[in-house]
Formats: sequence, C-alpha cells, structure tokens
Amino acid sequence: MNLSTKLLERAASSGPVRVGLIGAGKFGSMVLSQAQKIKELHVVGVVDLNVGRAREAMQRVGWPQERYAATSMGEAVRKGTTCVTDDAAALMGCEEVECIIEATGHPIAGVRHANAAIDHGKHIVMVNVEADVLCGPLLAERARSKGLVYSMAYGDQPALICELVDWVHACGFELTSAGKGMNFEPRYRYSTPDTVWSFFGWTEEEVAKGDFNPKMYNSFTDGTKAAIEMAAVANGTGLDCPDDGLAFPPAGLHDLARVFRPAADGGRLARSGLVDIAASQEPDGREVLNNIRYGVFVTFKAHNEYSRACFKQYGLLTDPSGWYASMWRPFHIIGLETSVSVLSAVLRGEATGSSKEFRGDAVATAKRDLKAGEMLDGEGGYAVWANAIPATRSLESAALPIGLAHNVRLKRPVAKDTIVSFDDVELVNDLDVVELRRLMETQFGKQRNEAA
Repeated sequence: MNLSTKLLERAASSGPVRVGLIGAGKFGSMVLSQAQKIKELHVVGVVDLNVGRAREAMQRVGWPQERYAATSMGEAVRKGTTCVTDDAAALMGCEEVECIIEATGHPIAGVRHANAAIDHGKHIVMVNVEADVLCGPLLAERARSKGLVYSMAYGDQPALICELVDWVHACGFELTSAGKGMNFEPRYRYSTPDTVWSFFGWTEEEVAKGDFNPKMYNSFTDGTKAAIEMAAVANGTGLDCPDDGLAFPPAGLHDLARVFRPAADGGRLARSGLVDIAASQEPDGREVLNNIRYGVFVTFKAHNEYSRACFKQYGLLTDPSGWYASMWRPFHIIGLETSVSVLSAVLRGEATGSSKEFRGDAVATAKRDLKAGEMLDGEGGYAVWANAIPATRSLESAALPIGLAHNVRLKRPVAKDTIVSFDDVELVNDLDVVELRRLMETQFGKQRNEAA
C-alpha cells in the first residue's frame, strides 16, 4: 500500500528505478503505456527482434520520439531516455538496469532471458508464464540464492490469484480452491488457427482489419493458456491441479462458493485444495449469469460457527451451508499494472507471486490422431493442446511439457487426447533448455518425494 511513497523516497535519494523490457507486443505495449507516466521509473531499454515494431508500439502508446532516440544503453542512462534495440545482451550488460520484464511469450527465449538476467544480478518479472511453467521453480530458486527476486507479473491472472491466496492465508481461513474466469466451451478444445475466429464471432473482414495473431488467440480458446496459468498458480501457492486436468465448470459470482467446494459437500471439486476455471459459457453456449470472464477468485471455509455467522452478517457470497465463501477480483488489466511487480521487486525485495515448488505441469496432449513424422507446433497450433495435471503424474508419464512442443518431430503415433511423452519425440534443438527442464524435474521431483 506504500509503493508510490517508497518510489518517491527512492528517487529523491538515489534516482529512478531503472528497468528493461524484452518484448514489445500487446503486453509490452501496455507496460510502456503506463511507464511513461511514472516519472520515477526509467525504462532504459526496450528489446524486440523487430525493432520497427517496438518503435511503432512506443509511438502508438504516446511516447514522444525524442524519448526513445538513444543509440546505446549508456546514452539512455545518461540522458534519461530509452534505447530500442534487438540486442538483449546489451540490456543485460547495462549495470544500471535493476530489473528485467520478460514479455516475449516464447518459452525457450524466456528461460534463456531469465537465466541471463539472474547471471547479471537483475531482478526478473516473468510475464512469460509459458517459460515459468516450463522451468520456473528452478529459475526462482537460482534467483533467491543470489538475493534476487523472480516474480510473476502483477496484472496478469496468476499473480492476482496468488495475491488472493495470500489474503486467505493471512486472514486465517481454510483455502479451498483458486482459479480464474474464462470463455470456454468443450467444443473449443480442438480449435485450430483456421477455426479460432468463428468462436469469437468475427468475420474475415474484421480480422483482416486488425493486428491479430491466430495462434496466440487459439491458445486461449483451446484451453492451453488456462492450463499453463493454472499450473503456474499451483507451483506458486501449494494448490494442486486436478488429477485429470481442468474441468472448466460453468459458474457465476453467486455460484463460486457452491461450485468450487469439495464434491463431498455438494461442490464440483474432487477434493479441497485444487485450481480450476470458472467457465463463462454453459456447454451449450449460453452465457453464464454474472460470470467472471476477466476475473480471478478464491473460495475458502470458515473454521468455526462464529466466523460462519460473520460471513452472513457481512454479506459474503456463500454456498447454501454458509461454511464456504468466495472472494474475487472482477478484472485484470495485465501490462497496465505490471509496474507494481517491478517496484515490489526493487523497493521491497518481494515477488508478486513466484514459483516455489513443482506441483503442476502443462503437458502437450494430442488434438487429433497424430502420425509418426509429424511436427508439433506448440501452444495454439494444429497438433496439441495443454492439459494441467499434477507434477507427480507428469513425471510418472514422462510427459512432454507444452513449452518443449515447438517444432519437434514425433517418432511414433500418438492417439487423440493422449499425453505426448518425451519418448514420443526427437529433441534435437534447444538442448540447453531441455537440460534445465530435466534438472528441475530431478531436483524438485526429489523434494516432493522426500516431503511425501
């Protein structure tokens, strides 16, 4: 509640907080839109493989051209301006930069950028949930060992869910479940980049006029993004993914506590302590009343009759028994809020959510019957969707994480809705990241076994 005050004190004593951004897409553009209005926050560098796109993004969100005309990181630091480049190494090597925002959305690049930031003694705000669910627990531990912060991005749903979970624990309630709202119907599961726009109700003409990435939108539509984010939440909160993956039960605000409680008490959860999604659509396509399509939620339980009575007295939305209640945030505005993570890391040394253990995994699952020799094309593509399952099941199945299912050839056929395993594919590229993933599985899988 005092970040803005701390920022003013910091600027008065030792200058602005200096940050670098990697990835100038939609999320990065939203970060830039707000950063220009926080004068004590200096964006020293913006890195994107497409420098022209990055400059267009800065122009689109209102940055005067003279403010991003620096030709080097050093000049940007001296003049208080911004260097736009495709050279991530130059940003990492700039000693004055204290924190890196990784917003590329590419799992392989994200892992490498996070590693480099940690090696250079910089805090890392990991917008890139795809990379976080691939190797996040290991990266977070590496950062902590060096006194650095590895953080989820405030404004994105996983960080906001972690905040609500923390609220539940800090208040002394019994945490039952956590999740987010989402537009989902069962038929969406097998959507491809060719069919995705029909689920949004957009015409070809409307799509042609916009700057839309069909693969990215499809990763939301087919449930892959939900699996990635819920696995990351599990790793950051100690909750678990359902044994068979997310169920996407439809639920509005008035039904959260009823639906997201254990089945033994009349709910839809196999047990307490799980993540899942509150679908904003019924299976037949009807919109759920009072849905939380853009929000996040937790459900929790009173521990005694007194607290249960207080739930009713103070207007909480509860299940019919009154024992279970819900708390929610109705919206998230992603990059417009991410400065909270940067300032929390630099000024408080705290993460706004961070992977602590390997509890959940987002694993590649066949969208159709796949043949030997076919190439997997990652999240939002034609071949696979991601299923969020417990890490124990992932390890037992030698499951291939969705983050490693890019441009990978199948050695043998995989049936529709079957999890793809490491043994099913040829891994010949990005072996440095494959090695890190394997190290995480070994290290954190051993910790889970010892804890059990």
